[in-house]
Amino acid sequence: MKSQKEEINLYKYENELYDEGYENICGIDEAGRGPLAGPVVVAACILPPFLKIEGINDSKQLSEKKREALYKIIVKNAVSYSVVFVSEKEVDELNIYQATKKGMLKAVEELKVKPDYVLIDAMPLGELEVKHQSLIHGDALSASVAAASIIAKVSRDHYMEKMDFKYPNYGFKKHKGYGTKEHLAALEKYGPCKIHRKTFAPVSKYFSKQLSLDLDFNDDENEN
Repeated sequence: MKSQKEEINLYKYENELYDEGYENICGIDEAGRGPLAGPVVVAACILPPFLKIEGINDSKQLSEKKREALYKIIVKNAVSYSVVFVSEKEVDELNIYQATKKGMLKAVEELKVKPDYVLIDAMPLGELEVKHQSLIHGDALSASVAAASIIAKVSRDHYMEKMDFKYPNYGFKKHKGYGTKEHLAALEKYGPCKIHRKTFAPVSKYFSKQLSLDLDFNDDENEN
């Protein structure tokens, strides 16, 4: 649990920017760069000036129950927010870094209120025309980025829970696509499904194995 002093510090960047005359300060963060399956989800969020949300923090530091509660408060009070899903197919085509960057730029574009300053978790976004700053561990330093991290995480978790109904063999509801022991065992038993990231190890070895089997089958067919 953060102390009152630590919670106040989470608004340090926002307060300095408000004092400089900025009003619509946007935080950007993502969820799902590391999983073996599913999309990477990016959120952008503009909180009302000087709004203090008790308990807000990096989504990874919060329990699921707390994230869900804060998510409802954030989306209810936000000046504007957007959520962008970058599919596993795009992750494979672009690589995870470029897919995340694409999602972040699109998330800013989709805000209904144009920000006048953007705080970004780690990712450099030189393409942004609006003034911005990249913060390492920004979700633990900025309330706006922390809000975006909560929106992104909860949105992705809900999506992966839906995928659990569609692909029940993999346990997506429990691990959300991350490479847990349970997930790896399911991959070994069933092979990958449509939402697995083909370029991510250890998923890639199963696609390579399948490709090899397909080539061998075609060679046999041609010989016959």
